Order: sequence, then structure tokens, then C-alpha cells
Amino acid sequence: MTQPKEKIRGRILVADDEEGLRTFLAESLERDGHEIEQAEDGAAALAAAREEPFDVILTDLKMPKLDGMSLVRTLRTEQPNVELIVLTAFGDVGTAVEAMKLGVFDYLQKPVASPSAVRELVRSALARRAQLDVAPSPPAPESTLTFGAPSMVPVVAALQKVAKSGATVLLQGESGTGKEVAARTLHETSPRADKPFVAINCAVLTESLLESELFGHEKGAFTGAHAQRRGRIELADGGTFFLDEVGELKPSLQAKLLRVLEERNFERLGGSQLIEVDVRWVAATHRDLRQMVREGTFREDLYHRLAVFPIRLPPLRERREDIVPLAEALIGELARAAGRKKPVLDPQLATRLREENWPGNVRELRNALERAMILSDGDVLRPEHLWLEPSETSEPVESASKATLNTTNTATGSLADLEKQTIEQTLREVSGNRKAAATKLGIGLRTLYDKLKKYGIR
Repeated sequence: MTQPKEKIRGRILVADDEEGLRTFLAESLERDGHEIEQAEDGAAALAAAREEPFDVILTDLKMPKLDGMSLVRTLRTEQPNVELIVLTAFGDVGTAVEAMKLGVFDYLQKPVASPSAVRELVRSALARRAQLDVAPSPPAPESTLTFGAPSMVPVVAALQKVAKSGATVLLQGESGTGKEVAARTLHETSPRADKPFVAINCAVLTESLLESELFGHEKGAFTGAHAQRRGRIELADGGTFFLDEVGELKPSLQAKLLRVLEERNFERLGGSQLIEVDVRWVAATHRDLRQMVREGTFREDLYHRLAVFPIRLPPLRERREDIVPLAEALIGELARAAGRKKPVLDPQLATRLREENWPGNVRELRNALERAMILSDGDVLRPEHLWLEPSETSEPVESASKATLNTTNTATGSLADLEKQTIEQTLREVSGNRKAAATKLGIGLRTLYDKLKKYGIR
């Protein structure tokens, strides 16, 4: 006779401003033995999630202080392994589907059918959450590291040489220059390519959460630690561990990381057993670690442990030959993700792309192209579709945005209408949250308010 599978119990957060529904969901899940916490709005939910990690979070889409979509976006960045379930009314199913594209596990339509439906959905989410603790990282992004720019030749040569060794590599460069792509390239061309590639961003997690994510914890190590959990370093055993934004590490964690690098072992939080690990270390930062060492904010011994083989990735303005081919590759990725035909890059726009300085580098270029594809109503991306974020050294936000967006109103006669439609659509996608809309559109909040007034958008 087959034995029934043991239920997976987890730590669950229920976020909804309707007290009755919130209580109903909490009581339904408590019957399965889960530890439940409740939050009456999005801001309270985010604060609770940042204080102690949850396995599954159920969140309404429309809440005060911070709407559900903004909560989803933030948590997807800060806590990539948490499973998210959104609660939605019938009229918001389209928004819920969009949330699922951001990595939400599923949506639950209100009114909720039954307690058993809630429990079954959470069981499935917990089962996938458990698999994430042992699954390898997702494949590398499709963006090619270089398209032949002379400044990248020594970079690629250095990556190819050091990949065959087990040396620790420190990738340096401005934000958005492709440090994670370089790290994955190192892993995939190394003898450890068939082992896990595990990454963590030191800048997006609180110190206590980062420590737990790195080293794992034993049952009872802290409030809410109801089961043993393996840390990401342990999951990377035999493979490559990528420490992104290592310059953001607090001093106490710098000391603990140094010990792992030197002794190749560590203890889980609340544990006493030494865990041996064989990991190839790759770190990245946009900060000047040597200057931080001089200032006393970064340990000198840790710096020398990490900088065994330093590689600097040049910004896009130093590799302009790469910009247009890279833009073509990014447009292809964006088109596939949107399920649409790849648009053609107008020669005038290609020239404009090469002339820009791109302070945000590849990340900024990708965002600009995504906005251009939204603004384009045809199969060609033209200069009038390029909507750039104003830099700190440019003219004031209002005039810079208007200059960029309205350069060809006379020529096209429709860009203003398209701009209005884009703003309205974006506001719908973020449930009316203006700050989230401004962020998604890539403009300042003040600029958004001005445009709402200009177009009479409520």
C-alpha cells in the first residue's frame, strides 16, 4: 500500500486589506499546519517579508500604501525564490496574468471558491519552492558578451584563460556592463560547467536575510525557522558561486565570507557542524574596492582573496562598435518575450544609439529599446520612439522628457496620442500607482504628474 506523501509545511504571509477575506485565508491554511502571518496593506507586507523570509506570499492586487503589482516586482527582485500568489477580482484577471509573467506562481480569483482550493494551491507552491533549494540556476541570458569591439578583446581573452583554472575572479565595472553575463560565461566554459551556478545579489537583501541565504539555517535558529534549510553556498558545492555587488557586504558578513574563502567550510545559522564546500568564487562590484579598503569600509584581506584575477568590463561608451549589434540582439529577445515579430532598427535610430553615452550601459539600452517597442505601432523602430531617461547632468527632468518625447510630433502627428495611451495603459497595469507607473515608464514622478495634467488623465 502506497504511503501518503508528507505535507510540506511552510511560512505563509497573507496580504489583503479586507479583514474578512484575510482571516478566512489564514484560518484555511492554518488547518494544514502552516505558520501564518497577516498584513493589512502592501507596505506592511513588504516590511514583514524583509524582516523574516516567507515560503509563500498571497497578496491582493489592490491595496493601500503599496499595490500588489509593486509588491510583486519588489519581492521578485529582492527574494527571487519566494512563491507569490495573487488574489484578483474577475475584472482584474488580465493584470493577474501579467503578474504571472513576472514569475508569480498562480492567481486566485475572488470570491475564493473554497478553503480546500486555497490549501491545494499553496501545497503546489510549496512543492515548487522546495525544488528551488536543490535546482540549478536558470540558463544564462541570451545577450552576447561582445560583438567585436577592440576594448573587449583583452576582456574575452582573459575570461577564456582564467575559466580553465579555479582562480577566484573579481569582475569590476559600472552598473549594467554585463558582469553577470561574464560570470556565467566563466562558469559555462570552465570544467565545472555541468555543476550548479548559484548567484546572489548582496545589495538587495537585509544583512540578516543575506546571512541566512548564504549559509542556511538549522531548525529553531531564529523565529520562523521551522525546518533546516541549506544555504546557497552549500547548493553551489562543486560549481560556481557568484557574489554580485560584493562591495555592499556589511563588515560582519565580510569576516564570515573571508573564513569560507580561506577554510572552505562554514556552519549553518544555529548549527555547530562544519560543512565542507568546493566552490569556484566569482565576485562583482561597481564600486572601487581599493578605495573602500583605504577608507576602512572593506576588509583588505578579503579584497586580496577576491581579487586574485581582476577583470574590468568597459562601459558601452568605450565599446561603441558593440552598441548596434547588441541592440539588434536585445530587440530579438524582447520580441520573442512579447510574442511579436522582431521590428527593424531604422538607420537613423542606429546612429542615435551609437552616439548616446548610456550611463546605465546594457541595462539602460535594453530599457530604452523596450520602451521604443511599446511606443512603436509598426514594424520599424524610429528615432521618435527613443524615450531616454534624463541624466543628472542633463537639463531639468520636465524639459528633457518633453524634448525627447516631442521631437517629431509635427512629423508624425500621433506621438502625443501614443504617449497618452502608453501612460494610461501603464497606469492600468500598476493599478493606478503613480510612482510605480513613473518607474515603469522610465520618467520622473514630477514629469508623470505634469503629463497627467496635460492629457487630463485621472
